[in-house]
Amino acid sequence: MKGLIKQVRSYERSVQLLMANQFTINLGFYMLMPYLAAYLSGPLGLAGWVVGFVLGVRNFSQQGMFLVGGTLADRLGYKPMIVAGCVLRTVGFATLGLVDSLPALIAASAATGLAGALFNPAVRAYLAADAGERRVEAFALFNVFYQAGILLGPLAGMVLTGVDFRITCLVAAGIFALLSIVQIRALPARRKETAEGEARTGVLTQWRGILANRPFLLFSAAMIGSYVLSFQVYLALPLEVRRLGGDGTFGTAAVAALFAASGLSTILGQTRVTAWCKARFEPGQALARGLAIMGLAFVPLLLATALPVPERGIGLWLLAAVPPTLAALLLAVGTMVAYPFEMDTIVRLSGNQLVATHYGLYNTICGIGITVGNLLTGAALDAARAAGLPALPWISLLALGLACAVALYGLHRTGRLATPSAEPQPTTV
Repeated sequence: MKGLIKQVRSYERSVQLLMANQFTINLGFYMLMPYLAAYLSGPLGLAGWVVGFVLGVRNFSQQGMFLVGGTLADRLGYKPMIVAGCVLRTVGFATLGLVDSLPALIAASAATGLAGALFNPAVRAYLAADAGERRVEAFALFNVFYQAGILLGPLAGMVLTGVDFRITCLVAAGIFALLSIVQIRALPARRKETAEGEARTGVLTQWRGILANRPFLLFSAAMIGSYVLSFQVYLALPLEVRRLGGDGTFGTAAVAALFAASGLSTILGQTRVTAWCKARFEPGQALARGLAIMGLAFVPLLLATALPVPERGIGLWLLAAVPPTLAALLLAVGTMVAYPFEMDTIVRLSGNQLVATHYGLYNTICGIGITVGNLLTGAALDAARAAGLPALPWISLLALGLACAVALYGLHRTGRLATPSAEPQPTTV
């Protein structure tokens, strides 16, 4: 822990604040969101399709507006978008806790999604600008804070929701309100230096220019697999645990172990893994290896399908818990290998121009990929049960990871992941 603190303090104050902000953002978000569906369907008594619609509005408003949020960050500055996103999420979370009419709930859900679209590209572009040549290491530390928020948020939310979910909403809103105040007062105004011609260029022209950046688009497409695979910690792995272990106390504890394995391993190992990889691999090589590890994460589950399923007892518990937990751990390792180089590669492929806009489009592409990938994964899980082929989803996910790893290695070998031009230095405004 002392080493981690020392590393964080080696960066300038703005980078330190951005890391702390991301922890707080995830703490407030994951304090509330895992329990929202149960609240909507339980105390509020909404139908299942309505619950799905409300949650879908939040996801759509975030994924669909990432490009707009990134563009605004490049046009207006990173700090205004970060602050605006936090203020909007304050309003959205408070509204979720204070209203029970469907139109108001939909509006609040949309606001929380739009908030993420405003501050996510801005935060990453700001961090990349101020970290400079130490971007890779900075994003490694950023991921530690990111995962710590994901790990602690649901625990805090579980305690608060045990009293009343409305309290959870108001506490989460209070966290974002406090975060907004801190950033207004303490976060320096920062915007990347913009060339005179670029400043006069229209938004649609800039978007067309980014869409013409073929290496960036190919990289974005290849990285979709990493997000589909990592999302299985929330989809396929918990479903597999509950398929074998049931929905009782054991199933709940085993699912919690998945998240603990993922979060704790990242917190404890991210900076060491990044330092080890940077000393040995070029960015493209690290990315390919990270995706390969993520694909291989499903091998324990694939091997487990060859074992007979005990009817009860410790054998059943081990079969239900150990392979999914190993998969979650390997997914975390693969993400640790790839993530810092992934974030750095986006900056390099942008030529350090319109960085937030590139992050916004990248998030939108990957968000669409996650949606499609989860639909296909769900279909594979259903088909596996119907046809008696339990290995089908794990073979599919393994193949996806290896295919994306090969694609990234190909982009690396052909020079498509190289920096297209010299990077100008950022300036304070």
